[in-house]
Amino acid sequence: MTLAEGHFFPVSADRVLSLDPFALMGVVNVTPDSFSDGGQFTSVEEVAQFAMGLVDQGATVIDVGGESTRPGAARVAIDEQIRRVVPAITRIRARSNVAISIDTTHAAVAEAALDAGADFVNDVSAGTEDSAMFRVLAKRGASVVLMHRIAPPDQDSYSDRYAKEPVYGDVVRDVSAFLLARAEMAMAAGIPREQIAIDPGLGFGKSVAQNYELLARTSEIAALGFPVLVGASRKSFLGAVTGREDPEQRIIGSVVAAVAAYGGGARIVRAHDVGAHREALLVAHAVLRGAGL
Repeated sequence: MTLAEGHFFPVSADRVLSLDPFALMGVVNVTPDSFSDGGQFTSVEEVAQFAMGLVDQGATVIDVGGESTRPGAARVAIDEQIRRVVPAITRIRARSNVAISIDTTHAAVAEAALDAGADFVNDVSAGTEDSAMFRVLAKRGASVVLMHRIAPPDQDSYSDRYAKEPVYGDVVRDVSAFLLARAEMAMAAGIPREQIAIDPGLGFGKSVAQNYELLARTSEIAALGFPVLVGASRKSFLGAVTGREDPEQRIIGSVVAAVAAYGGGARIVRAHDVGAHREALLVAHAVLRGAGL
């Protein structure tokens, strides 16, 4: 797939997300323990106001999650996830027509979120954690983002803290093969190919060096022919290079990583600092356009 192709991602039966020149996914964690922004909200209204602020900055998707995926995070029961995310999604949907994704690995949470107004699912397990996920999404006409990881968060480590780094034959080829296999499973369950996006899972089961190799070779993942989502925002592998220990101080590194992935063909960027990413990606787009890409 060339950079000029794949301008749209149908996220549901009645909503199409433009990827021209890119889509920005703003992060809204309604969790007490996320690595960067956990516990920042005291009411559903605060959640909605924060989401609208991201929209004002340029977010075209709001990604709502009720379970932290940071390394070492405790798992959250399905009922508790639903209790956290449904009021937030309901309030955001009442405020805006922005696309909403639900960050979950459970079909029951996905269904509740879709009922509340979400459009599609961002599944960091790529459908491996709940065998019902693909069937539910096919039935509902909802799209899915499939992410690569090697272990659930409670069994994982930060990229810069592995005692022994994860073993891959070739990290890009291995991640690509996994994502393609999961996409084929999703299609076999009835999800149309055009409603599938893929995510290499930066920071999930990869060492610092492996994350940078994935970024450097994003074009190989984009060559699979699915929209590529990248989520480098504020992650530890950025701090390992810049020396920034506080995730909130990793904005510059986050933006550079996003631009690098964009140059390789990624067209959906998941970010905390939406405004900074938007400006950088607009400049990156102008450079690519100037180069005839």
